[in-house]
Amino acid sequence: MLFEKLKYFRIQGKTLFSLIVLSTLILVSCENEIAKIKTVTTTEDLPALTAEGFEVLVSDSTVIRSKLQTPLLIKHDNEKDPYIEFPKGVKIEKYDAKMNVVSSITAQYAKNFTGDDRWEAKNNVIAVNLKGDTLKTEYLVWDTKKKKIYSDQFVKIIQKDQIYTGIGFESDQDFSSYHIKNLKGNMYVNVDE
Repeated sequence: MLFEKLKYFRIQGKTLFSLIVLSTLILVSCENEIAKIKTVTTTEDLPALTAEGFEVLVSDSTVIRSKLQTPLLIKHDNEKDPYIEFPKGVKIEKYDAKMNVVSSITAQYAKNFTGDDRWEAKNNVIAVNLKGDTLKTEYLVWDTKKKKIYSDQFVKIIQKDQIYTGIGFESDQDFSSYHIKNLKGNMYVNVDE
């Protein structure tokens, strides 16, 4: 009987020793994984804000001046130059006091550099003014401080009766007064109404 009790304690001791060794290995392994995770992902790498199906109205003295719509907004505050990214595109409309659309711009990708008050729009950028003139380009910058939009790339401006193409473009932010820097050509079109 004494022999059986000693055998039982020996088995229990081996089991206890095995459990201690196994727990230590798991704990050390977990600490290594946690350290690895901390080096890969820090809170500084994460966006400050992410929003889906985002829409905002901007007003001045209770009069709506503009509307911004985007499927996805990602705000990056931890960057050297903080910015808001619109990776799935953006649509911005500006209104007059009677809520008529004065100008609009759409793009498949955009960034708003908040420190510089500057927007960059890329990929199928389309701007339309009050007269219906349409600007098409792959890259456009909107400097809200200077109230200017411009591009150094190929642009196409479509009017009711003409189409202009060129390299480089500058305009006021409403796209009502514009200039193509290096005009490549213009074509007259006949529009039947």
